[in-house]
Amino acid sequence: MIKVVSFKICPFVQRVTALLEAKNMPYEIEYINLSDKPAWFLALSPTGQVPLLMTENGVALFESDAIIEYIEEISDPDAENGTPEQRAIDRAWSYQATKHYLVQCSAMQSANQETLAERSVKLNAAFEKAENQLGGGPYFHGAHMGKVDIAWLPILHRAQIVEKHSGYDFLASYPKVKAWQVAMSSTGVAEQSVPDDFEQAFSNFYLADRTFLGRGANFDEGPIEKAAAAGGGCCC
Repeated sequence: MIKVVSFKICPFVQRVTALLEAKNMPYEIEYINLSDKPAWFLALSPTGQVPLLMTENGVALFESDAIIEYIEEISDPDAENGTPEQRAIDRAWSYQATKHYLVQCSAMQSANQETLAERSVKLNAAFEKAENQLGGGPYFHGAHMGKVDIAWLPILHRAQIVEKHSGYDFLASYPKVKAWQVAMSSTGVAEQSVPDDFEQAFSNFYLADRTFLGRGANFDEGPIEKAAAAGGGCCC
């Protein structure tokens, strides 16, 4: 059976596990502490990053893009659907999501409103592009969930949790993206692709008192030293 080595709140891992869940592919998962990476993991991963996927043949695969392509190749061949041009476009729109995972991570850790606004500029530009591309929905290409939807799922899922806990909606200005978020949430894939305590672990990291969002996104709150926002690093 495939095995995924993971850190609980890493969006790159969730993209992989969400695809496995959407394709109903069985897999095992093992969580590690990125602050204390085990020797066996470092021996297998050239980058020392998650996700790491162990194939049924015992081969270690790294880099989420490569892992996604591998899953597509060994599963029912969605990768063969559509023209080469359409598959290239889908990869490009997937990349628009994954290159903003850490942008969102940084924004969510902002210590005050000013920093949140500064760090959200690139993320908002990505949402604007998606808003202009989305059609009648409910998914990126219409009636069927596909690889682009899976790539965007970690961003949409995290935005949903932030809104639930703080009242701040990253998607407030993007009605089509908001409807997309609702449609993706209704599939249950987001919850299936993360551990049971994901929301608590996520909140403990991104919605703690040290963050503007963790304090309830109080827009009457005075400024806090920007140095505080620089702390904490990122999840992966």
